Amino acid sequence: MIGKDDLKSLYNNELKDKLSDLEGIRKAVKRGQVFGILLFVFSFLLLVPLSIVFEESGNEALPFLILVPFVILGIVILVRTHKKKKIYRDRFKNEVVRGIVNAIDASWEYDPNQCISVSEYQKSDLFRQSVDRYRGDDLISGRIDKTDFRCSELHTEYKTVTYDKNGGRRETWHTIFRGLFFTADFNKEIRGNTYIEPDTAERLLGKLGQKLQISSKGKLVKLENPEFEKIFAVFSTDQTEARYILTPTIMEALVQIYRKYKRNMYLSFIGSRVYVAMNFNQNLFEPKVFASGAKFEDVEFMHNLFLFNQAIIHELNLNTRIWTKD
Repeated sequence: MIGKDDLKSLYNNELKDKLSDLEGIRKAVKRGQVFGILLFVFSFLLLVPLSIVFEESGNEALPFLILVPFVILGIVILVRTHKKKKIYRDRFKNEVVRGIVNAIDASWEYDPNQCISVSEYQKSDLFRQSVDRYRGDDLISGRIDKTDFRCSELHTEYKTVTYDKNGGRRETWHTIFRGLFFTADFNKEIRGNTYIEPDTAERLLGKLGQKLQISSKGKLVKLENPEFEKIFAVFSTDQTEARYILTPTIMEALVQIYRKYKRNMYLSFIGSRVYVAMNFNQNLFEPKVFASGAKFEDVEFMHNLFLFNQAIIHELNLNTRIWTKD
């Protein structure tokens, strides 16, 4: 694990030069995207006045013939820009993101194009809505002391289809989850299923919200940590086991993690694994195109996200081996 001072040193000695080299590609991608889009907009804006002018002369097709070269040029520019953007992304992931991961722990494996598997997502039982589109990247897997873990960015969606009065079909995509998804060994074979979710009802309605806390995932578990219960709601199929899992130390740790990241979190303890999903409504490890990506603040942001793995394992005491699977 590296601290902020070491991260600053890594940035100044290694990452800054790599990011500066990538700036030329970024600017070329930006120019290509802007110019290609402007050509399409220019062609569209000229189409109407040219059509009016040539309609009087009986050459209705001429405006289209005039604008075709501009459209073709726009397509060529955007295709070439897309190829450059892929090169830019691949280099950013392998030179910068991988560099941050290796600096935290050189034994961790990083794959920029893989993600948490569908089966792991389903086993977590955190989100029961059926998934129609499943995407993710930036998979990290490894061990922290004795605990194995896997973590990646993930975006799951479902689709609805509506029809207008003329029979026109319209598809709409809805996000189920978007953010960081994490799973680790919990060191104990769990009999029941325990779930921790954001307590939006109590946050909005106070004590009245407590009465509205119901879930198909089990019965509400009442715990003796008022601050924890303002943030989270706990449901379980085994009340005794849920209280055994959620020790005062773990509840306080989850409060601290929430304070640090200030994002809605979902957790489940199932089988011998703990699953954690933290909401983010943005791409977390993608290179910027329309702004400089060479800033230390961007490197620090990614570093803090990767430290989420260690925060969960250390704060939840997953390395203490209090329990065994025997």
